[in-house]
Amino acid sequence: MDLSLFFAGTAGSVPSARRGLPAVLVRRGGDRLLFDCGEGTQRQLLRSVGLLELDSVFITHFHADHWLGLPGMLKSFALRERAEPLSVYGPPGLKELMAVMRVVYGRLPYELGIAELAPAETVQRDGYLVAAVPVHHKGQACYGYAIVEESRPGHLDPVLAEKLGVTPGRDFGRLQRGETVDGVRPEQVMGPAREGRKLVISGDSTPCEALAVAAHQADVLVHEATFLHEEAERAAQTLHSTARQAAELARDAQVRLLALTHVSSRHAGGELREEARAIFANTEVVRDFDTIHVPFPERGAATLERWSDRLARTVKGTPPVTAHPGGHIPCGGAPPTGTRTGRQAGEHAQAPAAETPAEQAGAPESPAPPPGEPVASS
Repeated sequence: MDLSLFFAGTAGSVPSARRGLPAVLVRRGGDRLLFDCGEGTQRQLLRSVGLLELDSVFITHFHADHWLGLPGMLKSFALRERAEPLSVYGPPGLKELMAVMRVVYGRLPYELGIAELAPAETVQRDGYLVAAVPVHHKGQACYGYAIVEESRPGHLDPVLAEKLGVTPGRDFGRLQRGETVDGVRPEQVMGPAREGRKLVISGDSTPCEALAVAAHQADVLVHEATFLHEEAERAAQTLHSTARQAAELARDAQVRLLALTHVSSRHAGGELREEARAIFANTEVVRDFDTIHVPFPERGAATLERWSDRLARTVKGTPPVTAHPGGHIPCGGAPPTGTRTGRQAGEHAQAPAAETPAEQAGAPESPAPPPGEPVASS
C-alpha cells in the first residue's frame, strides 16, 4: 500500500516568495489526511496535486499560520457540493475556534465533525492510527502527530505449508489471517510479524521528550527548523527549534529520515540542511510540492522526490520508474485530476523556483528584518 507525504507549504510564520504556510498531505492508499492548513493551502493544492477530497484535517495548534486556510477550504468544498463527511481534529479549544469561524464558512452541505483530542489520544483508522503527541510550544495545548501502522503478518512458507497438508489457495489465506487450518497453526508456517510504517510530524515545538519517544525508529520525522544554532537563544524564547536540535533528536530517536520544514524567510534552506547533516546525515530540507515516498521497510528506505523533477518527467512523458532501495520513487505520468471540470491538476502549475547557488550557500530568501523586529514568533 502506497504511503507518502506531500508538502503543500513549508514556510515558518509568514509566507515567502518560494514557500507557502504549513500544510502536509499524508496519502495512504485511498486515505487523504491533511496536517495543518495555513493560509493559501487550497491554492497550493490546486497548483499541484489538486484540491483532493480529504478524509480528515489535523490541526497542531492555533497560531494563525497553521489553520487560517481551513475556513476557506471548507467553503470551497461546499461550493463543489461535497457530500462526504469531513472530520477536523485538534487540541482543546478547537470547537470554540470553529464556532467563531462559522460566520466565515457558513452552512455546509456535508457533515463536519469537530473533535478535540486529549494528549496521547488516538484516532483509529483502517490499519493504522493517528496519535496526538503533546509538544512544547506557545499556547495552552500544542500537538505533533504520529501516524502508526499496525504490524503485518509474516511471510508464509508455502512449501512447508503444503508438506504439512495445507492446500494452496484459500487455505493459505486463512493461515495468513491467523486461522488454524487442518491442525496447522499460523506460527508453524509463517515468519515473524513485519513492522508497519511510522511517520511523525512535530508541528511547532522546541525539542521535548514526548516527541522523542513518539519518533523512536520512525521512518520519517518531519520536524520544524525555524532557526540555526547561532540563533538558539531566540529559538528558546519562542519555543521553536534549531536545525541542530532537530537533528540531535532524530539521531537519538534512531529516525530513518529527517525532513526539516517551517523554514523562516531569513533562511534559504541550504544552511539548515548542512547544520543538521553534521549531526544526522540522512536529512533533507523540503520545499513546497516535494513528496516523500515511504515504502514498507523491506522494500527500501523513504526517499524524497522534488516537485521540479516530477514536472520535468511529466513534460517529457517519461514512464514510471520502479522504486529501488536508496533511489527516488517517481510518481510517473500526469498529476491526478483535482477539479470538478476534470482539468489535470498541475496542467499549468509552476514549480517553486529551484534552489539557486546562493541559496545552497545559505543566502536568505529576503533581507533579514532589522534588529529588534519580531521574527518567527508563532
